[in-house]
Amino acid sequence: MGEARRRLDKGLLPRSDKNKKQKKLSPRIFSWLPITEDQEKLFIQLSIRGAWIGIGFLVLLWIIVRLIGPAAGWWVPADL
Repeated sequence: MGEARRRLDKGLLPRSDKNKKQKKLSPRIFSWLPITEDQEKLFIQLSIRGAWIGIGFLVLLWIIVRLIGPAAGWWVPADL
């Protein structure tokens, strides 16, 4: 006797699928492109984060080149 039939005979509810992962399927952007909308949102978030990291690095580099380097005597800016 199978598990489902035994549970039915005993008046138990059908067994839930706890072991199986329920994949949340996101629709594709285009039917011919294997990229989903969730992947698109993740890519945009990573791009924005990467841009802010780049901006922060650029500001830090500018501070070093323009302020810290000349103050430490490492070099003299050409416009002074």
